[in-house]
Amino acid sequence: MRYLLTGGSVFDAASGEVSRADVVLDGDRIAAVGTDLDGDEAVDCTGGLLVPGFIDCHTHVGMAQTLGGDPYGLPRSARVLSAVPVLRTLLGLGITTVRDAWGADAGLRLAVERGWIDGPRVLISLRQTGTTGSIGDHWGAGTGPVDFFGDPSMPDPIFDGPDQARAVVRRMVRAGADWIKLAATGSVAAGTGVHDVQLTAEELTAVVDEAARQGGRRVMVHAHGARAAELAARAGAASVEHGVYLDEAAVAAMAEAGTWFVPTLSCTQEAEAPAERAEAHRESVRLALAAGVPIAMGTDNPVSPHTRALREIHHLAEAGLGAAGALRASTLDAAKLLGLAADRGEITERKRADLVLLDGTGLDTEDLASRVRAVWHDGKPVSAVSGSARRA
Repeated sequence: MRYLLTGGSVFDAASGEVSRADVVLDGDRIAAVGTDLDGDEAVDCTGGLLVPGFIDCHTHVGMAQTLGGDPYGLPRSARVLSAVPVLRTLLGLGITTVRDAWGADAGLRLAVERGWIDGPRVLISLRQTGTTGSIGDHWGAGTGPVDFFGDPSMPDPIFDGPDQARAVVRRMVRAGADWIKLAATGSVAAGTGVHDVQLTAEELTAVVDEAARQGGRRVMVHAHGARAAELAARAGAASVEHGVYLDEAAVAAMAEAGTWFVPTLSCTQEAEAPAERAEAHRESVRLALAAGVPIAMGTDNPVSPHTRALREIHHLAEAGLGAAGALRASTLDAAKLLGLAADRGEITERKRADLVLLDGTGLDTEDLASRVRAVWHDGKPVSAVSGSARRA
């Protein structure tokens, strides 16, 4: 089936420009972009804007029922099954690819690939690796270690020393990880260890090196503080996640190393976050932009509900990227970070037919979810989530 999307405008993610054009989808690929095109079935896009499918580079699709809840009282299957409505919601919002930052296992990725459940393509990191006492080390003074994520598909993420660091990477790869997630600081939500550097340069370098040896995998580093972010960049990490408290030395190191910044502004820009923290986070984005650090979109949901995922694009726009820059960060640039730009992230010939039709032809990002009129994933129409869900 060749779909002709006609009558609308197209957002060029590379240039940031909008122009009048039709698009032909043939199977899972974009066959043509231009005028005077034809297809088997025409879809009226009049008054709308076609943008590439959105890409969330930092989400947790399997944690909606465990984060802030009672993970100890839930059956282990609840973690995986809770991802089913989350994935459906994200796809309905036009998010067609996600990088899960821990919580999803290889079985969930397989279920999407085989069409057992509906959702965006899922890249997985399995667990948040880190040293003893890091935020992935679940331990209580009264209980000792309690690993409510642990099962054979979700290996032990804790290590100490470079040799154990290499071993933890190998465990994650053996279980199917696409990316290695590493915690270098504490948690801004918990308010502990935010500026600590919770591993050594030798440990971090070992993780990055071993990941590269294992099929060219790359490392995403949870780092709120500047020194941890700087260390991650100097060790060769692909991306720094969160970066609430960056400084000029940190962003200079990131720019020099080509390290991406995934700010996850939703962590601080929602109403319950302290004003000081929210402003510090926006300043980190401004510093990164001034230094030339590449930025990609990631939400860190469910810090806010997954139904609000597209709010992250507006937060990026408000923090200094502008509307076109924020849309690029959530499409083409996100694809570049994930190593997928040859396949998706733009509305151009031969790229994957992941597209979103927005009401109106402007680039305003303030309420993108309410503008979603239609979604195509791998060239197939997707039912958008209901208006009430989009506005939630």
